[in-house]
Amino acid sequence: MELPVESGEWSLDPAHSAVEFAVRHLGISSVRGRFKDATATVVVGDDLASTSLSAEVEMASVDTGNADRDAHLRSTDIFDVESRPKMTFRSTAVAEGADGVYRLTGDLTINGRTRTEVFDARFFGTETFPMDGSRRAGFEATARIDKTDYGVDFNVPLTEGGFMLSDKVDVTIHAQLIGPAAQDG
Repeated sequence: MELPVESGEWSLDPAHSAVEFAVRHLGISSVRGRFKDATATVVVGDDLASTSLSAEVEMASVDTGNADRDAHLRSTDIFDVESRPKMTFRSTAVAEGADGVYRLTGDLTINGRTRTEVFDARFFGTETFPMDGSRRAGFEATARIDKTDYGVDFNVPLTEGGFMLSDKVDVTIHAQLIGPAAQDG
């Protein structure tokens, strides 16, 4: 299979990328947020088997648009950013799936706990950035994780049954990567 981007090291462009999440609240709506500080490197090999990704997210950079909620997310109830300031992902396999979707399998670490997760990644193409001539590639990756797998057990029972927060969290990564030629020159 021909790879959609050229071989080499690609890095995340933080100005044109986002790490976002959504969780059901009260079972009737979703609360959304993002992490404003993330880095990632994709090393594209000769084939998918020799392609890898590593990423880090600063947990203190969480932003839901509500300062009180953000402070709670940073506390020991949820992320405990004082003790565990980073979330990391290290790929263990990249494979082509159905309908042009790539399957990105790897080790996700949150709160000091590591689990294997699979992200579905869609490739949107490459383009030359007109401001500096660098090559760019666009991807979107999604996964649904269980927050309790990572020790995030905080919840409040509701009077009509259920809990305030869903255990399932939808993660979406909008990634614009900067190609190897731009980094070398």
